[in-house]
Amino acid sequence: MQVLIVEDDAALGLFLQKGLKLEGHEVAWVGDGEAGLQYAREHRPDLIVLDLSLPRKDGTEVLAEMRGQFNGTAVLVLTGRSQVEERVKCLNLGADDCLLKPFSFHELTARCRALLRRRENFADPILRHGEVEINRMERRVTRNGCGIELTAKEFSLLEFLMRRGGRCCTRIELLREVWHMSPDAGTNVVDVYVNYLRKKLGAVVREGDMDGAVIETVRGEGYQMAGVRKMVVSVYEDRLGAAAGIGLVGA
Repeated sequence: MQVLIVEDDAALGLFLQKGLKLEGHEVAWVGDGEAGLQYAREHRPDLIVLDLSLPRKDGTEVLAEMRGQFNGTAVLVLTGRSQVEERVKCLNLGADDCLLKPFSFHELTARCRALLRRRENFADPILRHGEVEINRMERRVTRNGCGIELTAKEFSLLEFLMRRGGRCCTRIELLREVWHMSPDAGTNVVDVYVNYLRKKLGAVVREGDMDGAVIETVRGEGYQMAGVRKMVVSVYEDRLGAAAGIGLVGA
């Protein structure tokens, strides 16, 4: 999962970043509250490990602003403030858990795993990206309301890409997470299945809709879901072109 650490103690921040990377997560670290809030807005990580005593913007302010804008991220608060009232305040502001400093790294990773499991279990079973919708409970995929038959592995690949939103998934990551294979397996199975998905998703495009490029290739890295904004602009431009062809634009 994508984890953000917001901690002004550089030694602790780097230690946590390295340790969580070894746990298999994609981890970013920033050293102040303002940078943490900006990163969270732009990347929407799955989990934020948030210190309270931060420069530029206090952790409680970060938490309050973040919860006022989006709720899809789990937050584990780290604090050296021993008063119960402080931890209660954080929980009331929307923190999912609090951990008092000093702490055991093993306890922190266990709490992170528990939070991510809890978020996954109570997450909305419906994933949407543009015209594509996945019902994870019913294992059903539609585009523009048209059903699409996928194999189990095709479904898992599409679900993983959609859960990452517009973030790039490397081939190594997809091999590990979807196929549970070693990165050095020497196979092009990822590229093959992406092509399968593109063909099936593109087969239900209706006239006037956006093109079938739901999955984009990131050169030299991997794949990601196509940007919704880019697709909407493409449709808008097509409609403007059609209007111009019949003498409506500039009338």
